[in-house]
Amino acid sequence: MLKNEIAIINGPNLNLIGKREPTFYGDLSMNKYFLKLIEKPYLKNITLSYTQSNHEGEIIESLHEKEGSVLGIVLNAGAFTHTSLAIADAIRSISVPIVEVHITNTSKREKYRQLSFISSVSKGSICGFGMFSYELAIISFII
Repeated sequence: MLKNEIAIINGPNLNLIGKREPTFYGDLSMNKYFLKLIEKPYLKNITLSYTQSNHEGEIIESLHEKEGSVLGIVLNAGAFTHTSLAIADAIRSISVPIVEVHITNTSKREKYRQLSFISSVSKGSICGFGMFSYELAIISFII
């Protein structure tokens, strides 16, 4: 039980960050970004974990598994943000605070990307700051 842990959970296609649509998502992979992130001096007493899945049920299981054991969860549910009542229900079912993250500003994207089932059940939402969106979410748990 690592109460000093912050979990990052990424959803579908986010394993392709760095390759997929670099004009939207940049050219830095999540794995490389994560290695840079864990080196941040202000995180020396925080453990970061990272999980990515293209499967809705696995994301739900990851949320359930973190119940009571982490300080918070940074969740980029990817396209499931706009479609998954099941993930929203999973968030409602746990007491761990969630910060929703998106690399792009979803309100400036296609209309279907402007709906989020995650926002209303999260502590907050951060979008549009590129990969730095993850860091902003992490900082929100430690300040």
